[in-house]
Amino acid sequence: MRKAQVTRNTQETQITVAINLDGQGKAQLDSGVPFLDHMLDQIARHGMIDLNVTAQGDLHIDAHHTVEDIGIALGQALNRAIGDKKGILRYGHAYVPLDEALSRVVIDLSGRPGLQFNTLFTRAAIGSFDVDLIQEFFQGFVNHAMITLHIDNLTGKNAHHQAESIFKAFGRALRMAVTTDPRCDNLIPSTKGVL
Repeated sequence: MRKAQVTRNTQETQITVAINLDGQGKAQLDSGVPFLDHMLDQIARHGMIDLNVTAQGDLHIDAHHTVEDIGIALGQALNRAIGDKKGILRYGHAYVPLDEALSRVVIDLSGRPGLQFNTLFTRAAIGSFDVDLIQEFFQGFVNHAMITLHIDNLTGKNAHHQAESIFKAFGRALRMAVTTDPRCDNLIPSTKGVL
């Protein structure tokens, strides 16, 4: 079982993230940010990843530090859980529609952090959740998971639908990338021999 747990404590947040890459899509989420919990549940369910997140953050200021730091801790947990990357597919991609919204996510578990985030949300907030924090979440994740991630919302009029289609596509692309291939059981999926 490919599992990891990360605890990240700063003067702004106290966060614990546990991940099981070979899970059943179960999530226990208590971030203090309800919309983020809803999005993390999409990652777990569509990624078939068991995910536990608890967080206490300076929400009296805003959700920025909490959302970003959960992304960082989740990235660290993925990096640990994936191990030496032998036998994984490495690449993953998904297109996911949600009503009028359509998003594409492409992942390379490359060992090199890089984010291309191409989304123009149709409004600035979903309820009280600042949509700018979605990019902050993924930037923190990418920097610490050491992956290349392309996120494109191709169409959408409802910001909630745009966001949810992104997180669902991310879960499905991640599921593909971390899947093991029995034909390459002891091989690193790179001509360099290392990722």
